[in-house]
Amino acid sequence: MDGHGVAPEEFRAAMGSFAAGVTVITTLDTNGAPQAVTATAFSSVSLSPPLCLVCIAKRTRTYEPLLMKGCFAVNILRAEQEWLSARFASSALDRFASVAWRPGRITGCPIIDGALVSLECQVVEVHSGGDHDIFLGSPQSVHVQDGAPLVYWRGNYSSLPPPADADDSPEPARATQH
Repeated sequence: MDGHGVAPEEFRAAMGSFAAGVTVITTLDTNGAPQAVTATAFSSVSLSPPLCLVCIAKRTRTYEPLLMKGCFAVNILRAEQEWLSARFASSALDRFASVAWRPGRITGCPIIDGALVSLECQVVEVHSGGDHDIFLGSPQSVHVQDGAPLVYWRGNYSSLPPPADADDSPEPARATQH
């Protein structure tokens, strides 16, 4: 146990039981090179003003560039993009090799082609959270497409079918900018 009453393995098993969407968080380093990491610790925070958060481990290669750049893109993956999740979670030196992406219009952060959703965010606050930091972001642009999301649950990938009621699904390929 870690002095908190719950062993890290128990906590990991409990948190793994929470099904989560899979994202790739991207930013640029000080040389303008793309950096990215797979993350399931992503959430909306507020509608007014629009805010979201992502938790990034301090030991990842993406952490320092994100802290320095002050902006990031959230790429919510589609069911058929499981390979991207594995790629950006790996220790590969060039994670962007053979990955189609374009610079975001506002932040320049990489937007992965075919992502279900992409949001460009400006960091507004950073909070320490143990071995992670919590980056609170203000979305500056959003792009939503139709499709099924990639979901991670108990160490395995899955997906959800699109909603049966078309009125509940987002409008296809809309983009907004603030």
